[in-house]
Amino acid sequence: MMNKVIIVVGDATETVDTLYPFYRVREEGFEAVVAGPIKQRYNMVMHEVKPGWTITREWEGYTIEATAAFKDIRPEHYDQYAGIFFSGGRAPEYTRYDEDLVRLTRHFFEANKPVGCVCHGVEIPAYAGCVKGRKMATVAKCQFDLEVCGGTFVNEPCVIDGNLFSGRTFHDHWAYCGPWIKALIAQREKSKKA
Repeated sequence: MMNKVIIVVGDATETVDTLYPFYRVREEGFEAVVAGPIKQRYNMVMHEVKPGWTITREWEGYTIEATAAFKDIRPEHYDQYAGIFFSGGRAPEYTRYDEDLVRLTRHFFEANKPVGCVCHGVEIPAYAGCVKGRKMATVAKCQFDLEVCGGTFVNEPCVIDGNLFSGRTFHDHWAYCGPWIKALIAQREKSKKA
């Protein structure tokens, strides 16, 4: 049965981007598999454009334990995973180059499993070649990353394009996370009947 959901992290993963979906999938009875470049505790950050600022301000957030490294999630175990979530923050700037994360990312798109993505998280599926011809929301400063890889930027709190559910920043969790969770539940139910 597909009862696991991957939450992709790394150092400088955005705290709210990560913890909201982490707890939501657990609330629905899924096992949240926190995965990073290696199995260790990661430092999260908080990001916000404060009033009077023209750029994003970053400060230290909580930490989160990765229960798996990207390389540990092997193709023979893919049938256990209902979906994946790409959190924002600065972590996607470097995690996107991890070959095992690219492999995982492509699997979820090719298998048409629910993919959740917010803010800078777009940098991972963009680098993996999964956004061509897809519509997505992301933070405005990542519009270029999306478009240069063939995607279409949509400035909305919830953009659904097939199996892809995206929002701009953590301010949009209320809009896109609910539909993503419903898709995960449907994927799990489908796997029970298979």
